[in-house]
This record gives sequence, C-alpha cells and structure tokens, in this order.
Amino acid sequence: MFGGSFDPVHQAHLALAQTALSHLHLDEIRWIPVGLPWQKTRQLAPAEHRVAMVRAATEHEPRFVVDPLETVRGGPSYTLDTVRALQSAESLLDATLVERWFLIIGQDQYANLHTWHGWQELVRRVTLAVASRAGQVPRPGPQLAPHPHRMVVLPMPEMPVSSTDIRARLAHGDAAQTLVPAMVSNAVARYIEQHQLYAAGTPR
Repeated sequence: MFGGSFDPVHQAHLALAQTALSHLHLDEIRWIPVGLPWQKTRQLAPAEHRVAMVRAATEHEPRFVVDPLETVRGGPSYTLDTVRALQSAESLLDATLVERWFLIIGQDQYANLHTWHGWQELVRRVTLAVASRAGQVPRPGPQLAPHPHRMVVLPMPEMPVSSTDIRARLAHGDAAQTLVPAMVSNAVARYIEQHQLYAAGTPR
C-alpha cells in the first residue's frame, strides 16, 4: 500500500514504488491517493485530477494498481480505515497478516507515525516499508520505538524532487514539459498542461 496526496505524483514516488516492487518481491503495489488529509491544511488539487495523474504515471507497470477508495469515502482519510477495508476479507487471527501487507512510507512519516490515528493497531496489521534516503537509517519516534512493530528499509538514492517544488514552479509560470524527465513523467506533464493544474491562483 502506497498512500499520499500525489499532488502531483512525481519521479521520486515512482522510484520508491519500483524499489519496493523489486526489494520486497511484491505481487502488486496499490497506489491510494488521499481523499481528505486530516494532517494537511492546504487545499489539494481535486481528487479526480490526482487520481488521473497517478493512473497516467503508473500505466506502464501492471503490478501498479490505482485505488481511489479514500477519495470516495466520506470523512477524514485515516490510513487505518483504509487498511481495515483492504484487509476485510482476511482473518485478523492469521499470524502472517502483518508479514504479507506492507505500508510504504518515508523516513519523516516513520518518525512521526505516533501522531497517526490508531497507529498502535496499524502497526499490528502491516509491515512498515520505510524509504531510506542517502544511506540514512530510518529512526522511529520515541513513542513508537519501544512498541513492537515490523519494519524493513527501502534503500533509495537521493532525489531532489518534491511536489511542493513542482507546484511552485508551475505557479511561477514554468511549463509542465520543462519538468520532464527529472521531476514528472511525460504523461503527467501532458495531463497538467491539458487541465492547467497548479497555475497561479489554483490550489497549491
């Protein structure tokens, strides 16, 4: 499971997902664009656009599955609710549950996981797959550190690209195609230009 605002989805997201596929020998990665992010204060681009951009970015890999369940579910988008929904067909008594479901997150998210809704139950249900930037060792926050949980490290090269920077450049007037290929895929750049996303005055 790979959740996020994906506003917009960019090359570092794709690199992390590809690393997870190969490093963890996964059957699939389920990309889950957030619906209502309860820990973010800024307004996101409309959900239908963010879902469409993820579809465009991931269509080359059949093991990438885009799941819009958070964008159609009412209320705040709690990861725990999403995990419960996806695991609902499996027995909670199955001891291998946590070993077969991975939640892909970044180092910062790992350090702040104790601020997430229902984090104690969440770590009972999944193995945390944490991206490690530039050889750094991911560290849990002091609340999570003594709490039993499974974690694996996803080694990632340094990639100086962020959704924040992309939105700022587009709002400044840069053409989406100037972001290719270092920041976004060609398909995402075309979608951004077609729908005039992130121009000055639009949600950032």
